[in-house]
Amino acid sequence: MTGFGASREILFQIGPVHITHAIVVTWGIMLALALFSWVGTRRLGLQPGPLQVVLEGAVEAIDNAIRSVLPGHSERVFPFIATLWIFIVSANLIGLIPEIHAPTGDLSVTSALAILVFLSVHWFGIRIEGVKQYLRHYLMPSPLLLPFHLISEISRTLTLAVRLFGNMMSLEMAALLVLLVAGFLAPIPLLMLHIVEALIQAYIFGMLALIYLAGAIQTRELRSQSEKG
Repeated sequence: MTGFGASREILFQIGPVHITHAIVVTWGIMLALALFSWVGTRRLGLQPGPLQVVLEGAVEAIDNAIRSVLPGHSERVFPFIATLWIFIVSANLIGLIPEIHAPTGDLSVTSALAILVFLSVHWFGIRIEGVKQYLRHYLMPSPLLLPFHLISEISRTLTLAVRLFGNMMSLEMAALLVLLVAGFLAPIPLLMLHIVEALIQAYIFGMLALIYLAGAIQTRELRSQSEKG
């Protein structure tokens, strides 16, 4: 099986819990990233080696991207956004390995990522302003807008999940169709297409999450400043 069907293939069962291909690959990615982080950071020095140079470059690039959108709170949101970016890039690219399918081609995985973004927006908003002050924005500028605020929260979460899932699933299906038509005469273009699309989709998902966070934090701060003024 390929694409969506393969990612939902049940490999084994623990009681009532079905362990699918996507779950196994997702946990494998998390373990691999944790191990890589430990190996890459356990011997940091003032004279960096090649691996440390690469890691520092990646951290600086992510930090600059966050600061360009949310300059006042980069340190706060960096761990979440950086982890999100790194995981999605890894999850998208792992589909290049034969017999392994990208877990982001499974709607349950992308839904979980979208829910994390949804919760993080409220988490950072509450930490910055407190529960009472944070919840007030749903009634601003008029309590009549409360249903629209709630619909917006739900719709953008669904959009995040479906966008990443749809693009990664369609990418695998397109690659399969090309291979069926052209055989294995065009593996390099397909490989490049997969890499570029995987990076683009990870970047879009991370930037949307960052924009949602920035909108939540900055909107609350601007409102607080106007009330104090």
